[in-house]
Amino acid sequence: MFFAKDFIETAEGLRFAIVEHGTEHGKVLCFLRYVQRTAGWEKIATEAANAFLQRHHPDYLHYSPVLDAHLHAVATSRIVKHHRPRQRLQHIMQSNQHDAVERDLLQLCGLLQEHGLDLTQCGITGSLLIGVQKHSSDIDLICYGRTVFHQCRAIIRKLIDSGHLQALNEHDWRQSYQRRSCDLSFAEYVWHERRKVNKAVINGRKFDLNFIDDAPRSKPARHQKHGAITLQCKIVDDTHAFDYPARFKIDHEHIDAVVSFTATYTGQAVAGETVEVSGIVEQTADGRKRILVGSTREAHGEYIKVIHV
Repeated sequence: MFFAKDFIETAEGLRFAIVEHGTEHGKVLCFLRYVQRTAGWEKIATEAANAFLQRHHPDYLHYSPVLDAHLHAVATSRIVKHHRPRQRLQHIMQSNQHDAVERDLLQLCGLLQEHGLDLTQCGITGSLLIGVQKHSSDIDLICYGRTVFHQCRAIIRKLIDSGHLQALNEHDWRQSYQRRSCDLSFAEYVWHERRKVNKAVINGRKFDLNFIDDAPRSKPARHQKHGAITLQCKIVDDTHAFDYPARFKIDHEHIDAVVSFTATYTGQAVAGETVEVSGIVEQTADGRKRILVGSTREAHGEYIKVIHV
């Protein structure tokens, strides 16, 4: 089974991050993140990834009729390696040799385990998953299952309060904000992020906590885009706020929910809060509407922000 945040590798020396559970017409929906060069694996940005595939491997460019979006996709027959976050974390924990990033990861896992977290329900993604981490790399931890994820957030809050972990400082937040390149002011971004408790620092190294719902799910409905919209609405259900995609049910006459595939807006609002949303209206064949925030990877011009708590 393929899950979001897994990585896959092809014979051409390409590594893709999976962006959607399962497959679509025998292909894994994903996005190119690393290209093998003579000097090693090179991380590649969004526009450069599209240009590279257009030039060298246009068959990996894909239009998803379900998502009504252009992204990348790899046929399962062309995958030479499937990088699984849970297996990778267990491998690092059982290994005898570790670099600085792995040592910080192991210390973090030890703290979480001491407070009752089941590490068999956790994994690691990003550069650590595929073994290309640098000395300055962050740690991207995954929790599989809603209960485990929220338990981990509660433990992180305790560890920050006790001084075993540190909250992000001004410099950390500036770096994070610049990487996100989102349509919020710096103050707005930090206000929303602080209360999510899904980021912290260990030994000066930042880590992020991600949630993946690995429970069986029904086949996703096909959505068609119907133009941009900006509106204010009240959140009535935040159960799936940290899912991928994040989903917020709203109190609106014609629109059921706001969804986002962009990490910036994961966990962005809480039930009872009023938000301003800018995104793209999508509609299913039976007339159900939602607002998508993140119609592109960077989500320029699209956002979710709380305007009243």
